Amino acid sequence: MSNVKELLIAQDNGSLCFGDYSLDEKTKLSDFAFEEHTYKVKTFKEITRLEKNGAVLFESVPGSAVHNFKASEGLVEFDVESADDIEITLGLAAEAEYKVYVDDTNIGKMKANLGGKINFSIELNAGQTAKVRVVTL
Repeated sequence: MSNVKELLIAQDNGSLCFGDYSLDEKTKLSDFAFEEHTYKVKTFKEITRLEKNGAVLFESVPGSAVHNFKASEGLVEFDVESADDIEITLGLAAEAEYKVYVDDTNIGKMKANLGGKINFSIELNAGQTAKVRVVTL
């Protein structure tokens, strides 16, 4: 996998690819239409953030490259790559409970806060990719 040089791409399989953690300066792409929604991405080495209709859907610190991102009722899944360990925030349903899997390992149950956010960390070596799946309980 690699950084997404176009910043945000819609795939034929209904997924999104976004983020370039190799950039030294923050780069943005706004008003990206995909499946009747509007997306915005901000990315560089310190942060990658994807918004859907003005709400945070994904954020990583430091920045990352995300491939095959799909978010549907009850399931979010994607592959993520970064230069170092990352902390991920997902915008989901408020106060719902989720099971989070990284590379098919259950890392635990999490309850979203009132704003619908969950946070978790992933240990990565430079250029390593992790497969993430978040399932509603």
